[in-house]
Amino acid sequence: MRGLIQRVKHARVEVGGELVGEIEQGILLLLGVERGDEPAALERMLHKLLNYRIFSDDDGKMNLSVSDIGGGVLVVSQFTLAADTRKGLRPGFSTAAAPDLAEAMYDEFVVKLRERHGCVAAGQFGADMQVSLCNDGPVTFLLET
Repeated sequence: MRGLIQRVKHARVEVGGELVGEIEQGILLLLGVERGDEPAALERMLHKLLNYRIFSDDDGKMNLSVSDIGGGVLVVSQFTLAADTRKGLRPGFSTAAAPDLAEAMYDEFVVKLRERHGCVAAGQFGADMQVSLCNDGPVTFLLET
């Protein structure tokens, strides 16, 4: 499982011109599910996401998590994160989970995240989404489990 997290001032996702998810300060998570990912990987990603210290404390050091600041989390499915880009000029997707498994893992991730965190929004799995954000910093990290 791969998650690209971006610290944002705000972020939103639209499908077909309709707003489906929006947050203010927090994290935009682009989530890719890989073949072989199991529930343990989902739990590790949840833990990392909620506890990764990427927000500044009073001294300007990145010592606070999204949980610490009470920020929002916007989750967007992104199967292209599971692409194999090591060879050639076209990404391969043999490492990505099958769509039905990926959707089930994505849905479970969002449900569990909502159980553990107050402000959660989500995109629509498999949809053509338009994501807008104001990356704060910019601060971006790739989390892998």
